[in-house]
Amino acid sequence: MINVKFQKGLKAALALVCAGTFMVGLSACGSSSSSSGNEKVALLVSTLNNPFFVDLRDGAKAEAQKLGIDLQVSDAQNDSATQQNQAQNAQSQGAKAVIINPVDSDAAASAVAPLLSSKVPVISVDRAVTGESVDSHIASNNVAGGAQAADELAKSIGEKGKVIILQGTPGAASTRDRGKGFKDRIKKYSDIQVVAEQTANFDRAEALNVTTNLMQSHPDATGIYAENDEMLLGGVQALGDKAGKDVKIFGFDGTKDGLKSVADGKAVGTIAQQPKVLGQKAVQAASKILKGQKVQKTQAIEVKTVTKENVSQFQ
Repeated sequence: MINVKFQKGLKAALALVCAGTFMVGLSACGSSSSSSGNEKVALLVSTLNNPFFVDLRDGAKAEAQKLGIDLQVSDAQNDSATQQNQAQNAQSQGAKAVIINPVDSDAAASAVAPLLSSKVPVISVDRAVTGESVDSHIASNNVAGGAQAADELAKSIGEKGKVIILQGTPGAASTRDRGKGFKDRIKKYSDIQVVAEQTANFDRAEALNVTTNLMQSHPDATGIYAENDEMLLGGVQALGDKAGKDVKIFGFDGTKDGLKSVADGKAVGTIAQQPKVLGQKAVQAASKILKGQKVQKTQAIEVKTVTKENVSQFQ
């Protein structure tokens, strides 16, 4: 037979183990409850293959952590249909607000319409949503940036000559705005002629091919405006030794590689955006809306002209 004292001791030990297990369970539940207590916000990014949007995401994540927001990031890989599915998933998974960086401004309307009709707040960032009234739109002043680029490129080619434009993704608001700002301003230079415009989809490899082809068609072109730095870099690669000498090229974004190209004299300059600030402001807007606070319908983030003279301030 087992000793009675031993039996009592065993029961006491088991009771302590059970109590401990129960407390651990409560602790785990409390931790889970605290985590799930954070507001869930979805960030739908057009592509994370572009360093600019990686910076935008990082700015958003840092601000979300600061504000206690559970930020769920999805990469559409430049496909509008994928982004629409991601918007549906965000809603079904309980996102309280959605931040969208559209692949295509026109196509994004069908992605956000069900969210808006279900009273899920939507914030667009960098690129607008055409045809839908989102709660807030946060973007760089792309029209102003395009105009600034026109002035600097014109100056670099002596305010005369033939210019090529490397366009971004068709349908993207940033493409339209950067193109409008540039073309409206370049008209004031009567001795400058835009001889070709073609999309390279904000992509470096595509820009290499497009620039090569356009320069073959227009070998006397002396200026190129690339609507982002990835296309600038593709253009620089296509131009080879001509970059920065026979042909002046100007970009847009102010990415690390774009700035290096300016510092090296391969590019005349670029328009520096603040992608981390864009991400930060988008998350701030979502947080305010979820707290019932008012936000600005549109927020324009300043852009800055970068040339070899001031590039060191941005690197």
